[in-house]
Amino acid sequence: MTPALAASSSARLGEVRFGDALLTWVESRPNEGGRNVISGATVLSTVERQRPRELIGESENARNLVHEYGGGSYDIAGSRLAYVNCADSRVYLRDLDDQSCPPISLTPSTARPHALRFADLTFDATGDRIWCVHEIHDDDGSVRNLIAAITLDQVPTLTTATSGADFYAYPRPSPDGRHLAWTSWNQPNMPWDGTELWVAQIEESGNLANPVKVAGSRHESIFQPSWSPAGDLVFVSDATGWWNLYRASGPDFDAVEALFETEAEFGEPLWQFGTSTYAFLAPDRIIAVCRVSGTQTLLELDLSTGSAREVRTRYSSFNSIASDGCGRVAFVGGRPDSHAEVAVLQGDEQIASFGSGGLDLGEEAISLPVQIEFPTTGGDKAFAWYYAPKSPDFEAPEDELPPLITMSHGGPTAATSTDFRADIQFWTTRGFAVVDVDYRGSTGYGRTYRERLNGMWGVYDVDDCAAAAQYLATERLADPGRLAIRGRSAGGFTTLCALTFRDVFVVGASYYGIADAEVLAKETHKFEARYLDGLIGPYPEATEIYRQRSPIYSATDLSCPVIFFQGLEDKVVPPDQAEMMIEAMKARGIRYSYVTFPDEQHGFRRASNIEKSLATELEFFAEVFGLQLGR
Repeated sequence: MTPALAASSSARLGEVRFGDALLTWVESRPNEGGRNVISGATVLSTVERQRPRELIGESENARNLVHEYGGGSYDIAGSRLAYVNCADSRVYLRDLDDQSCPPISLTPSTARPHALRFADLTFDATGDRIWCVHEIHDDDGSVRNLIAAITLDQVPTLTTATSGADFYAYPRPSPDGRHLAWTSWNQPNMPWDGTELWVAQIEESGNLANPVKVAGSRHESIFQPSWSPAGDLVFVSDATGWWNLYRASGPDFDAVEALFETEAEFGEPLWQFGTSTYAFLAPDRIIAVCRVSGTQTLLELDLSTGSAREVRTRYSSFNSIASDGCGRVAFVGGRPDSHAEVAVLQGDEQIASFGSGGLDLGEEAISLPVQIEFPTTGGDKAFAWYYAPKSPDFEAPEDELPPLITMSHGGPTAATSTDFRADIQFWTTRGFAVVDVDYRGSTGYGRTYRERLNGMWGVYDVDDCAAAAQYLATERLADPGRLAIRGRSAGGFTTLCALTFRDVFVVGASYYGIADAEVLAKETHKFEARYLDGLIGPYPEATEIYRQRSPIYSATDLSCPVIFFQGLEDKVVPPDQAEMMIEAMKARGIRYSYVTFPDEQHGFRRASNIEKSLATELEFFAEVFGLQLGR
C-alpha cells in the first residue's frame, strides 16, 4: 500500500437518499481537494450497475460547517435538489430535469464568509418548504443555533421556526405536513449525554404552535426521530442504558412504547447531522443497524410481531440507512477487504452497488481484523481490533516480532470500525502490526461503557491504549521495544498523554492533537465548548485537573520523539496546541518533526496532504526504530 494509493483510497461515502427517480449520495474525493460531490443513479430491480452522474457543478462542494463537522448538506424532492455550497455556505436549489439551468440561491449572502450556515436540510412532503438547522455567527463572535424554514416562493423566504436552546438537530416534518419533530439540547451536554425530543403543530403560515416534549432529559439521549408511514413518531433512546427503538403515538404523542428492547445499540454519537441508522421498509417493517460489542449486523424488525431477523449481506458495517418505503433499502456498506460502497437491497437480494473506485491491492496483501478483549486498570476490560502484518512478497525473520502501531480513535466519544482502512493496510503491508483500540468511553458497548470516561479522559483512554500494546507484547504478537502510538484530534491528546505519562511507547504521531486541555476549553468552537466538563470537570473550577491531565504542563516527563501534523485552518484544535508542545520539546532538546498544511481544517481531505503525512510518518518511525525502508 503506497502513500499515494492510501491517499486515493480515503474517499468517503455518505448521506444516502431516495428521490422519486434517483438514489443519491455524497462522495468526498481526496483527489479533488476533498470536494464533496452529490452523485445520483437510477436503480433498477435487477442486478445491474448503473453509471452514477454528478448532480452539482464542477466547482461546487456540497459541505456545510455547522458545528464545524457539518453533515445533512442536501435533500432531494422529486426533481428538486437543495444543497449547501461550502464556498459561501448558502443553500442552493437545482432543477435536475434541466441541469443547464443555473442553481438558484435560497439564502442571503453576507459580507463575512460563513456567517450564516445551514445543515440537516429536509424537504416537506410538498417539496415547497425546506426545514433546516441554522447557525448564525454574529459580528461579536457569539454563535446562535436554531431551526429555520426556507419557503420556496417566487422570492424564497428564510424564517425562524424555533429557537432558545443551545443546539438543534433532526427537524423532520410529518408525512401529512401537520407536525414537525426535532431534538434539542443545552450545554454542558453533548447530544449523546442528554437531549429532548419535541413535536409542534405546523400552522398554515408555516409557524409552529403548541410544542410538546415527547421524551428525553439531561440524562437520556434521543437520536434520529423519524415518522412512520402511519404518522407515528419513532426514535432511538438510551433510557435503559442502550440506544433502542421507541414509538410515540396518540394525539399528543404521549403513548410511548419500546419497539425492540435488547442490550444492543441502534444509535450512535451525533457528530454529524443527518446520521441515519434505521429506516421504514413498510408501515410495519423497519430496517436497522444493530451494534453489539463493537460488531454490526443489519436487522429487519417486524413491528406487528415484535420479531427480528438478520439480513445477510457481504458487509460488516452499515451507515446512512435509507429506504424508498416500498421494500428497497440503501446504505453505505463496508467490509475489511474492500472499499465501502453504496448498496441497494430488495428483500435479501442485492440489486445494485456503487463504489468510489477500485482497490489496487490483492486479497493476499490485506490484513483482516481480529477482535481482542484484554485486561486493563481497575480490574476492568477493554476492546480492540488487531491487524497482523501481511505481505505476499516478504517474510519476517523467525526470531523477530513486529513493531506495533497503536491507534487511538478521535472523539473521544466515537468508536473504531472494521471497514477497509487504507491507513491501517499502509502499515501492515510494511511489516507493522496494528491495534485499533475501543478504549473505555467508546460507543457500541452501551451507555455504562461510554460513560466510564466521564471525568477520566486522559487516564482511562491512555491506560487502555497502553494495556492493549502490553497485552499484545505479552502474547508475542508485538515487539515490546518497538511500540508506537498515533491518533487524531482527541486521539492525538491520548497519544501525547501516553507518551508523557506512561513509559510504554517509544515514539508517537499526533494529528491535530490536543496538548493543553485548558486552552481547548477556552478557545474551541461552540459545539464542543463544554464537552470537557463531562470528560475532565467543569471549567474553571477544575483548572488544576486540566493542568494535571495536559501534556504541555508535564513536558519535562516526555523523553521520546514525536511527529506533529496540523492543518493551519483548524478551528476545532487550533495550531497553537501543537506549537506549544513543540516549544517545550525544543527547550528540552527532544527530537520532533512538525508538518503543517495551510489548506487543511480539522481532518485532512486533500490526497496530496494525506500522502505526504503518511510518507513522512513512516520515515520518522523507521528512523526511530532503526528500520531500513524498501523502495
